[in-house]
Amino acid sequence: MRISYNWLQQFIQLKQDAEKTGELLTDLGLEVEGIETFQSVKGGLEGVVVGHVLSCVPHENADRLKVTKVDIGRENPVQIVCGAPNVAEGQKVPVATVGTTLYDEKGEAWEIKKSKIRGESSHGMICAEDELGLGKSHDGIMVLKDDLKPGTSVSEIFEVENDLVFEIGLTPNRADAMSHWGVARDLKAGFQQQGDTLELITPSVSSFHVDSRSLRIPVKIKNSDLVPRYCGVTVSDIKIAASPKWLQNRLKAIGITPKNNVVDVTNYVMHELGQPLHAFDAAKITGNEINVKTLPAGTKFVTLDEVERELHEEDLMICDAEKPLALAGVFGGLGSGVSADTTSIFIESAYFNPVSVRKSAKRHGLNTDASFRYERGIDPNITEYALKRAALLIQEFAGGTVTSDIDDYYSNKIEDFPVFLTFDKINTLIGQNLSQETIKSILASLEIRVNNVTETGMGLTIPPYRVDVKREADVIEEILRVYGYNNIEFGDKLNASVANSSKFDDYKIQNVIANQLTGQGFFETMANSLTTPAYTKLSEQLKEEYNVTMLNPLSQDLSVLRQSLLFSGLEAVSYNLNRKRSDLKLFEFGKTYHNFEGGKTETKHLTLFVSGNRSAESWSNPLQKGDFFYLKGVTTSVLERLGISDLKSGPVKNDIFSEGISFSSGKIKLVEFGIVKKKILKEFGINQEVLFADFQWEQVLQTAKNQKREFTSISKFQAVRRDFALLLDSSVKFEDIYTIASQTEKKFLKGINLFDVYEGKNLPEGKKSYAVSFTIQDEHKTLTDKQVDKIMSKLQQNFEKQLGAELR
Repeated sequence: MRISYNWLQQFIQLKQDAEKTGELLTDLGLEVEGIETFQSVKGGLEGVVVGHVLSCVPHENADRLKVTKVDIGRENPVQIVCGAPNVAEGQKVPVATVGTTLYDEKGEAWEIKKSKIRGESSHGMICAEDELGLGKSHDGIMVLKDDLKPGTSVSEIFEVENDLVFEIGLTPNRADAMSHWGVARDLKAGFQQQGDTLELITPSVSSFHVDSRSLRIPVKIKNSDLVPRYCGVTVSDIKIAASPKWLQNRLKAIGITPKNNVVDVTNYVMHELGQPLHAFDAAKITGNEINVKTLPAGTKFVTLDEVERELHEEDLMICDAEKPLALAGVFGGLGSGVSADTTSIFIESAYFNPVSVRKSAKRHGLNTDASFRYERGIDPNITEYALKRAALLIQEFAGGTVTSDIDDYYSNKIEDFPVFLTFDKINTLIGQNLSQETIKSILASLEIRVNNVTETGMGLTIPPYRVDVKREADVIEEILRVYGYNNIEFGDKLNASVANSSKFDDYKIQNVIANQLTGQGFFETMANSLTTPAYTKLSEQLKEEYNVTMLNPLSQDLSVLRQSLLFSGLEAVSYNLNRKRSDLKLFEFGKTYHNFEGGKTETKHLTLFVSGNRSAESWSNPLQKGDFFYLKGVTTSVLERLGISDLKSGPVKNDIFSEGISFSSGKIKLVEFGIVKKKILKEFGINQEVLFADFQWEQVLQTAKNQKREFTSISKFQAVRRDFALLLDSSVKFEDIYTIASQTEKKFLKGINLFDVYEGKNLPEGKKSYAVSFTIQDEHKTLTDKQVDKIMSKLQQNFEKQLGAELR
C-alpha cells in the first residue's frame, strides 16, 4: 500500500521528516518497506529557468536554425542555438541551463551540455513542453507569460510537486489503516504516546446541501445480510473534464493514473478515507431505479475491462430495472460508467459483506482497490460522510448541483463491540506493569471508549472499523504496539524449561533420513498439497468420493487435497525433464488426505523418485541407470538406518506399478516400490522410466520405536539358495509366483525374491522372463540335496500347472 507524505500532512501536521515518520509507522505495526521520491515532473525541472529572448537572428550556416541571446537572470546573457520555428525576440521562454538533466518519454536521462552547432556556440536549450515533461506538444518552444522575471525557476511557475511515498506492507488484519486518514489516525496515537499531541484534521462536509429533488433514483435492497448499509445521491449538470493538477499529482504519487474529474474524485476519497465509491452515469440507469440483488447463475456480464463474465448465483450485483450495472464491491460494468458525455451521475457509497465480496473477487479472478478494502472490512460509520465529501469535490471540480436527498439504507446497524479488559491479563501478557492512566490514554488515542473501571479491569467499547479487535488479547496487542515494543524492559532473570524429548520424535527421524538421502545424491522437494481432482482417474485405488474438496478454491487445478504423493512428484519430474535435467533422484515428506465414510484422515508419507542415471557422467565412472534394484537398495538402506532389518518382501496390489514389491515388518506394511506404469507417465509427458517408492511414514516410525535389539547365534545349519528362470505370460505378476510358492512349501521356504525381469529380444511375443531366488533352510538339521531338489521340483510343477511357466 502506498501512502503519500504530503497527503498525510492534510490530516496531521507532521513535525518529523519522512524517515522518522516511517520509523514510527513501523513501530506501530505498519511496516514501511521503502520510501520513494515522487515528482510530478521527473527531475523536478531543476536547472530550468525563465529566459528573456533579447535577440533572434538566422544562423549563417543553417536555414532552419536561429541564434539567440537570452537573459536568464545572470550577469551576462547566454547564446543559444534554437531550431524551433516560433522562437522570436522579446519572448519569455523556459531555458534548460548547462548541466541540467532532462528526461525523454521513456524516462531516460540526458544532460544539457555546451556545444557548437554549425560553428555557433550554444549554452543551453530553449525547451518545448514535451522536453520538460509538461505536455506532449513538440510544434515549437513554450512561450511563457510576459510578466515573469528572468532567472525564475520554472518549477515555481508550474507548481511541480515533490513528494515522498511510503510503501507499507499492510497486514490483512489492519483494515483500519487502508487510507491516509487511517494512517494519520495511527500516527496521532503514536505521537501522543511520545508526548507530542497533534490534532487530527478531518475534511469538513458541513457545506453539503440538497439543491433540488429533480433526479431521485430509489434504491431497493434484496438481501440486507449482504448489504448492511447502502447510500446514494445524484449530482446533475456536471461537466466531465480533467482534474486539477494537485489532485492528479496526489493520485499519481500513489500509482493511480488520473482519468477525469468524477472518477478521480471517487479514487481520491477512497484512498483518503478508505471508503470505496462508484459513480454511475444516471442516463444509463434504465427505469430510474437501483436494485442490489443476486442474479441467476450463468447470467452474462461485461466488466470495465471488456471481459464477458458468467455470474455465480451468489454474486451480489448492482442492477437497474433491466440489467446488471456493477459487480458489487469489486468492479463496474462497461456500459454504466462515466464518459465524456455524462451530465448527471448517481454516486454509490456502501458497506458490503466482506465474505461476499471476497468470494466474488476470487471467483472472477479480480483484485481491485475497492475489493481490497471491502474484503478486509471498512468503517460502516463513514459511508454517508464519504458520500458527502465526494459530492462536494465533484461540485467543486465538475460543477453541477445535488439533485436528490441521500438515500441511506441501514436496516441493521453495526454496533460497537464490547470487551472487558482485566489489568492482570495486561501485565501478564506484556510482562510489565503499565499504569492505568497510560492504558486509558492509549485507548483514548485509538478511539476505544472506556465505559467503566473496576478494581479488576475496564469495560470497553470497540469501534466497528477495528474489525481485528474482538478479544481481550487483541486490545492488549493494540496497547502494546502504541506503547512501543522497544519500551518493554527486559528482566535480569531468565527462565527456561527443558521438555522431555524422545529420540524417535518425528522431526528427528525425518532429519536423519533426509541427511542420509541427500548424502546419496537425492534432492528434497516440497509440493503443494492442493491438486486437481482429475488425478483420481489415473488409479483405481483413488476414489473421487474420497476427495477433500476446497470450499473456495483458487482454481479447478487446486481444488482438492491430494490422495497420493505420486502425481505431485511426477509433476516435478516432468518439470525437470522439460528443462533437460534427465537424471533425477528426489524425495518428499508429505501428507495425503482422504474423506472416508468414517471421517476425514491425513497420513504422512516419504516418497522417493528415481529416473535416468544414478550419477552424473564422468570419465572415471561409467554411466549406470537407476533401475529397480538400485531403488530397492536405497529403500532397504532407509529402513536399516532406523534399525528395521527383519523385512519380508511381498507383491504389491497398487495398480500404479507395472512391476513392484513391498516390504513389511510382521503384519505391518512399511513401503511399496517399483516401476511406474507407462500409461501414467504418458499423462505427464514423461518418456523415460520412473521408479517410485512410497513409505507409510507413521508405520515406519512406530516400527522403529518398537524394534527390539535381539542377538541370536548364527544358525549352524546352512541355508540353500536355488534360482529359477521362468518364462511366463506377460500378464503374470510376481504376486502370483509369491503366492504359489508360499502355499507349496510353508515349512522350509524362508525367502522368495525377484532379482531380474526381462522382456524383449529372443523371447516369444507376449512372454517375459522372471529370475526368482528361493531360500530354503531347516533350522534343526542340514538339508540334503535330495530334499532340496524335491522342494524345487514341487515348486516347478505348480508353476507349470498354475501359471503355464517354462524353465529357461
